[in-house]
Formats: sequence, structure tokens, C-alpha cells
Amino acid sequence: MFGALRIAAVALALLAAAVSSVRAADVTFDDTARFLAGMQPSADSPLVPLTRDPSWQHHAKFFDGAFAQLEQRQLAKIRTWSDVNLAAPRPTMFYMFSGPDFLYANAFYSKASTYVLGALEPVGAVPDLTRLPRGSVGTALYNVERSLGSILSFSFFITKQMKVDLHANQVNGTLPILYVFLARSGKTIRNVEMVALDAKGGMHTGSDYPGPNATHGVRITFAGSDGEARTLYYFSTDLSNAGARNTGFLKFCETLGPGNSLLKSASYLLHKGDFAVVRDWLLANSATIIQDDSGIPLANYNVRQWRFFPFGRYLGPIGEFPGRYQERYAELFTRAQPIDFGVGYRWRMHESNLLLSVKVPGTETEPAAETTSSAEPPPKPVRPKRLRPPEPIPPPPGRFYWFR
Repeated sequence: MFGALRIAAVALALLAAAVSSVRAADVTFDDTARFLAGMQPSADSPLVPLTRDPSWQHHAKFFDGAFAQLEQRQLAKIRTWSDVNLAAPRPTMFYMFSGPDFLYANAFYSKASTYVLGALEPVGAVPDLTRLPRGSVGTALYNVERSLGSILSFSFFITKQMKVDLHANQVNGTLPILYVFLARSGKTIRNVEMVALDAKGGMHTGSDYPGPNATHGVRITFAGSDGEARTLYYFSTDLSNAGARNTGFLKFCETLGPGNSLLKSASYLLHKGDFAVVRDWLLANSATIIQDDSGIPLANYNVRQWRFFPFGRYLGPIGEFPGRYQERYAELFTRAQPIDFGVGYRWRMHESNLLLSVKVPGTETEPAAETTSSAEPPPKPVRPKRLRPPEPIPPPPGRFYWFR
């Protein structure tokens, strides 16, 4: 999904120079993450010599500025909003159509102990530092910055190539991006393990192969400043009706719920009948749902089950999504409370909409709202669009790269 996932090539070139005489086991997951994120690895890490490279130092300074601005402009304000408006968050949060966006999952649900992200993008592999070819550190770091430029400036990834071959390199996929976001969110990575789900939602690790229809993912154990162990799952999965019915992803998620859900910049896929299975699953298994208008249509909520708390302004969808305007959404937002941050496709602070939906306790057995059907034929798996909005905000001082 993401041109961002060229970060695969990143780790290929970037960490290769560190390993001429070093065993891969000597480089920890956390040190790898910190190095990619432009943060100093542990004092005894074999990656320390590379931090003396001017390219890495420039990269670190750039990321220091970019993430500091993002923290001040959005993430800190989102955490404050969540602390005020989420009285009793559940331990698990679900983020469908997420890509590797741990940044906003953690900002909205910072108290979660288990994060479950699901999207089409492949997981990739844990870097094997003993087998990586040599390359240019400067070029690799440049690619890291290009890959993350859009989410640092707006709140979502941007790409024009949805079908990039993410298997071409020895290191690839979403995993290196998750590393960067965990490190820059102040987390310490303790373990990274490849996992797979069978058709019934059972989890398998290592050589325990669950069959041809397995859903592949990664389980990352990490800790925050409090030292408490937390878990991040990312699964590469098709969330269309066919994919949702034929894999064990939602069955696995059900063992962790009910939880809290986040939907952001989701290409209005849940407005379509082709994504009714995951839409109905979210409505049945979420205690709260935080979304922008690209998430679940208001008409699909059962008003006896849910209480709605609108924030910001609803201006309708951007031009790339015609026909998705919701009259009921507009009416609801006439009584919205203001927010002091931007989010979603309309990423400017005074143009963003955010809806907090809270399930009424004791209404779990109520019938679902009547859903609209689609006459369209079942589509091929679709990745959410990550679009370039107009008039980007000024970049932080130093290097900053805009791309399509």
C-alpha cells in the first residue's frame, strides 16, 4: 500500500554496514528500531559506530524535529482528548485498514495493553544483519524520511502505487515502519515473533504451519515508560467480505474483545456492501469506536445501542470520494464540540471531524441496524487510499521530502 514501504530497502542498505564482523544476535530488536528512528542505540550495541556517520546524525536531527512537531501539533492533543473523553477504555484496541500506523493507535488508546492492526500490506521480515549486502547509509536514511514524510505532516500515508512488490528485497514490509513508530513513541521493544492464524483463529508460531489459508502477522512485545509489557499484533489480511469470511483474523480478534476501535482515512470502504462483514463485526465487538467520516456510516449504527459524541466540523468527503456525503452525519455535527487537532483526509485542525460512538451497556443483543447492500460485484482486495491533500503544511527545519 505504501510507497512508504520502500523502507524495506532502507533496512537493507542501512544496517548492512554494521555487520561485517558482528553476529545478528548481537543487534537487538530495540537497537535496530532506535537506529532506524534516528535515536541512539544502547551503549554496547554494534550499531553505535554507525551513529558517528554524518548521514545518520543528519537523519537523527531531522527526525527529532519532525516528531517533536508532530507531538506538539497532534499526538499530545489527541492523548489529552482521549484522557478526557474515554472514561473506561478496554485493554484491547482494534484498528482495521491501519497499515503500520501505530502512532495514532497509541495516541488515541495510550492505555491499551493489546493493539491489533490489520491491513493488506505484508509484514515483511525481521532484519538478519548477518546476510544484508553493503549499501549506502545516506541513501537508506533518505528513504526512511521519504517513507514517513506524509504521516508526519498529515495523519496518514500517501502513495500512488497500491500494488508495489513488497517481496523484492530481503528485508521488506511494514515491520521496519512499526519499529520506527514504537521507538519514537517511547517504547522499548522486547521481542518480535512471526505468527500465523489458522481458519479458526488459532495462533501458530515458528514451524507450526497452519495451512494454505493462513493469515500471517507479527507479534511485538514492548514496554512503555512504566515498564509494563504490552503487545502489538499486525496482520496482513484481506478485510473484504470474502477475505473476512475465509480467514481466521476476525475469529482471533473476537477472543480479545470486546475492545475499542479506531477507523481513520479508511477510503470509505465500510460504506460498501463488499465490506459488510468487517463492518458488522466492528459494531458487534466494539465498546467504543473512534472514527472520521470515512469509517462506518451513521445509518449502520443501531441508535438504541449507541450514544454519539461528535467533535470538530463535518465538511463532507474530499473530492476523491464523491457520493459519500452523509446528511445524518451533517445533522449530528451541528452540535459538535470543538477539537484542537486535525485528523483524517481533512487534516487541517478546523476542518476535521471525529465521532466517538459509545455502546450502551446491556444492549449487546439488540438487532443490528438495517444495512445497505451493494449491487457491485465483489472486488479484488482493496487497500485504503492514502491521498495527497492540497497545500501541505510547512516542513520542519532541515531536509523534508514530498513525494507522490
